[in-house]
Amino acid sequence: MTTLRFTLVAEGTSDRVLIPILRWMLLRHHPGFEWMGQTADLHELPRPPRLLPQKIATASELFPADVIFIHRDSDRESPSNRRREISDAIDSLRESPARHWVPVIPVRMTEAWLLVSESALRSASGNPNGRIPLQLPPWRDLETIPDPKVVLQNLLVSASGRSGRRRKKINFSAQRARIPDFFEDWETLLSLSSAKTLYDEIAALNFD
Repeated sequence: MTTLRFTLVAEGTSDRVLIPILRWMLLRHHPGFEWMGQTADLHELPRPPRLLPQKIATASELFPADVIFIHRDSDRESPSNRRREISDAIDSLRESPARHWVPVIPVRMTEAWLLVSESALRSASGNPNGRIPLQLPPWRDLETIPDPKVVLQNLLVSASGRSGRRRKKINFSAQRARIPDFFEDWETLLSLSSAKTLYDEIAALNFD
C-alpha cells in the first residue's frame, strides 16, 4: 500500500489534537493509502517564523508532505476571512507548498470540536466511570460559544471528580491532548458546519 504524508501547520502545540481527526477524514475518503501525519513544530526553531506565508513555506521545507493542512481558528473573524487569509498566503509563495493544501478552520477554536463526546471527556479526565452530571453545550451551539477552551477546561475538571488540592494538580493540556484517543466515532463531529466543510474538501482531493 502506498504511503502518503500530511503535515499540519497549526497555531499552537495544543492543536496537535487535530491530527487524528485529519487522519480519520483522509482514510474515510482515500482508504487506498497509508496515511502518516505530522505537526510542523516550528516553535522549536531558533527563529520561528511569525507570518503565515513564512510558516507555510518553512513547514513545507522541513516537513514535506502530499497534503498540507493550514489551521487557523476563526476566533472573531468569519471563516471566509480566514480562508481568504490562507489563500492569500499560499498565493504569495513562489511555489506550491504541497501537492494539495487544505484550510482547517474550526469555529471558533479547536476546542469546540472536542466537545462532541461526553464519554471521551470523562475518559480523558482520568475518571471514565464518573457519575457527576456534565452539562455539555448542545451541538447546535458549539460554534457560537465565545470561549470553548474555558468550557472544555471546566468540563474536564468536573468530569475528574477531584476536589481541593487534587483539583489544583489537574493538567488541562495533558487531558485535552488525550481526548481524541477516546473517541469511538468521529462521525458526530460532522454535525458542525466547519468540520463538515473540511470533510467535504478532503473528499474532493485527487491522488491519481
